[in-house]
Amino acid sequence: MHTVVERELELHLVLSPEHSIPVPARLSYRADDPYAVRITFHVGSDHPVNWTFARELLVEGVFRPCGHGDVRVWPTKVGGRGVVLMALSSPDGDALLEAPAAQITAWLERTLRAVPPGTETGELGIDAGLAELLAPPSGLSAPPDRTGAPSPDDLWLRDPWPSDESADGERS
Repeated sequence: MHTVVERELELHLVLSPEHSIPVPARLSYRADDPYAVRITFHVGSDHPVNWTFARELLVEGVFRPCGHGDVRVWPTKVGGRGVVLMALSSPDGDALLEAPAAQITAWLERTLRAVPPGTETGELGIDAGLAELLAPPSGLSAPPDRTGAPSPDDLWLRDPWPSDESADGERS
């Protein structure tokens, strides 16, 4: 079972410098997808809006401006309190969201304890999967038939390019 780190919080959709509206959201992190974070926005429709991007982007964005393209993140102060701004762009439109820095930071710290930076690949199981793929086949060889001829499986597993050497070691 993989670790899941979630947090419900209220973000603010910035409509203008003077006006924003609250947007309930859920931050999610799953150890079985260790490089990604997900933000689900509950915007009053039948279907929530989901965004997935690199955890590293959000970690860095708490300290300094980062990202380009669809997701940009940077810290700032609004009314004397620390916030993290997230600019999200998609073909459906753009959004600027403001999140409380303390809540984002606390949640990120929990994800970093669950899967420390640099250990993400271990969570993916790539090494175990490769070992399974590259393991020599076991029990695939069928016994010869009654005539002593090798089974079709044995023929299939043989080297398709016979050696250029004769049986006695001399080249032909």
